[in-house]
Amino acid sequence: MMTQTEFPPLFTPVAPGLSVSPAGAQARRAQLNREAVLSATPVRLLTMLYDRLMLDLERTEAAQVGENWVVASENLLHAQAIVDELTTSLNVSAWDGADGLMAVYTYVSNALIGANIHRDVARTRESIVLLEPLRQAWHEAAGALPAAQPAPSGDGYRGVA
Repeated sequence: MMTQTEFPPLFTPVAPGLSVSPAGAQARRAQLNREAVLSATPVRLLTMLYDRLMLDLERTEAAQVGENWVVASENLLHAQAIVDELTTSLNVSAWDGADGLMAVYTYVSNALIGANIHRDVARTRESIVLLEPLRQAWHEAAGALPAAQPAPSGDGYRGVA
């Protein structure tokens, strides 16, 4: 029987004597994120990129408002890397609207560089306003697609043995 000074554990380790350190939990979370990315469909990867981009920009805006320039810069640099990835993966010959989307990516990329150099929260906010409708549209488009079919099994699928 428990006394009033004893409390039940909130987390019971999987094995006796096992404890999870914050670094271990962070490493596990990173591993799960890597696995999610590696197993994601191209549409899911796109929505994941947009979600992370918007998270980076929201963190940037908060850091800029709080004048935490180191955190703002780190998040802006990550956001710029995502915009670069979106830009390089865009096939402008695949559809008529691709040139317009490329122009948005180019504009946002320049705005993010300016936001970082000039510590300009207005440029960060403008980027959020431009990109959020695109994020929502990609999520809606992804939701309208039929359920993904499982990948064929067998060695060598997509070059992975």
